[in-house]
Amino acid sequence: MSEFKFACPVCGQHISCDSTQAGTQMECPTCFQKITVPQAPSGEQKFVLTGTKKSERPIPIVTETTTLPPRKTQGIPGTIIVVIILIFIGAVVGFVYRGTIFKSQKANAPAMAASSNAVKKIVETNAPPASDGNWMLDLSNATTPDSQAAGRIHGQNFVCEHSAFQNGTLTIRAGTRGPTEFGLTINFQGAAARALSGQTINVTTNAPQAARVTLRWIENGRDQRESFTDSYAMRLEFGPEMNSRIPAKIYLCLPDIQKSYLAGIFTVEVRKSRTK
Repeated sequence: MSEFKFACPVCGQHISCDSTQAGTQMECPTCFQKITVPQAPSGEQKFVLTGTKKSERPIPIVTETTTLPPRKTQGIPGTIIVVIILIFIGAVVGFVYRGTIFKSQKANAPAMAASSNAVKKIVETNAPPASDGNWMLDLSNATTPDSQAAGRIHGQNFVCEHSAFQNGTLTIRAGTRGPTEFGLTINFQGAAARALSGQTINVTTNAPQAARVTLRWIENGRDQRESFTDSYAMRLEFGPEMNSRIPAKIYLCLPDIQKSYLAGIFTVEVRKSRTK
């Protein structure tokens, strides 16, 4: 009677027993599977015997130095593959549309800080260019266009961007904020806005005295002005005031060398008078 060891065919647990138990069935103390004890090795045989699981074919004997085949690595789960694909698609879309999605703040800065001169140029594209054919000192043949008030001031194209009436003075100007650097004023000597609402004012060149018209422009970096109280032609029509706004039409030609004039429609903002 001699003792030998054999391996469980299920879990590989080594089990010791003697030769008298060869061919009998026993339960593996580790995996509790019923196995058949193999025949005891003879002589100096250095094998680790393997038992046979009940109802299975005998498993061949392997030596202690036998290397088991490497375990196969499981493939990448399907969920991870889907995530990788989505990330790749997102990267491609972001690269293609990067110019639209990610706009640089520096690119927007010039547009946000546009000067009043740049605004004036944009508005001028919607108004007719200045022409000597629009300058006429005879009101009998003059017609006021139904387009944005525009013309020429001291040789420079002009478009009305804002107009306001305050303290008896009508201001028609380029730009909407800051001091008036390019435009004209008509002084009605303190008349109230309600007195002009719904009225039409005609001034002919032979009028001995009329409302003071003052042109304003910038030349060589300095504020320039030129005023007229007669010898000009003007038809100024005011509609009814509503919500501090008065619709208006103007035809104005001045007797200066540069043939300054203004014709078209505009809206007057009525402001509260300032106390002097």
